[in-house]
Amino acid sequence: MSSARSSLPDALRAVLLDPADAAAVEVHGRTKAAVLIALYVDEGELHAVFTRRRHDLRSHAGEISFPGGRRDPEDASLLETALRETEEEIGLPRAAVRVLGALPPTPTVATNYGVYPFVGLIDPGQLWTPSACEVDEVLELRLSDLRAARTRRRLLHRGIPFRSDVYDVSEQAIIWGATARIVGDLLGRVDPVLDGASV
Repeated sequence: MSSARSSLPDALRAVLLDPADAAAVEVHGRTKAAVLIALYVDEGELHAVFTRRRHDLRSHAGEISFPGGRRDPEDASLLETALRETEEEIGLPRAAVRVLGALPPTPTVATNYGVYPFVGLIDPGQLWTPSACEVDEVLELRLSDLRAARTRRRLLHRGIPFRSDVYDVSEQAIIWGATARIVGDLLGRVDPVLDGASV
């Protein structure tokens, strides 16, 4: 690993929250949930891993999101929730994730979740095993593409029209809602790191 590459984890840690501090933040939402933002570097570009949820799920059907889910009583922490859910949803082993930090939690409006995002670094070239009952596909998106895809659109959700910031990655991949807010926070923190250091 080059010295420039080895400095990336430290640079990212410096702009992220400590996982325990982030987990202690109270956020509106009846149910606590956690997601993992798995990042990796490939050909000098930082990528993030997303899932497209199955179209027939009861909540957030067909949406692009980070892997994760609600906290189980046996989870020792919200970080444990994020790692467990990610392994269940896409087959990423917990041991393959180098946890770097966290982002502030964000609420979901319609489903009343408080979502706690944790950030980890993984090696490129992972082989995914999507959960047949939860995930339609795994998406690996470059942060530079996400940055360029930010726009504002009129959306229709449960028959209610509204305007929102979204990441219009393609006709089949629109990131909105809580996931879009998390992406915006991530890019705001990571962009200065990427501008000042080679990945």
